[in-house]
Amino acid sequence: MKINYMLIDDREIDLFINQKIIEKFSTESNFKTFTKAKLALEYLDSLDNQASLESMFFPDIILLDINMPEMNGFQFLNKFSELNSEKLNTIKIYMLSSTTNLKDIIDAEQHSACSGFIDKPLSVRRIQQITQEFVLD
Repeated sequence: MKINYMLIDDREIDLFINQKIIEKFSTESNFKTFTKAKLALEYLDSLDNQASLESMFFPDIILLDINMPEMNGFQFLNKFSELNSEKLNTIKIYMLSSTTNLKDIIDAEQHSACSGFIDKPLSVRRIQQITQEFVLD
């Protein structure tokens, strides 16, 4: 199954590594990457204003870092929730972070816009799990 992934992380090396890990599991996946959460949010907001999404990249799964400058992962989730769009409600967002802060992990798990927390580094096994969750929904 072809899945569109949006990767949001301020570190380009993490974006590259995560994309390669996903490609190991699924060679047919498509990607859109952002080093700034604010730009990713603006892109998603523009999708909501499109009459047709046929020619646009529409993410199925977003992997979102927590600790980023300008707009962190939680600020992104809050702003994403405010978009209040039926088109965007099908997107699964996972926090992907190396944080050891238990509060961050709990807050991610409990946030209404977040489908779960994933520890960095990303693994093929974890991609398999979230892909299965996506397919079963």
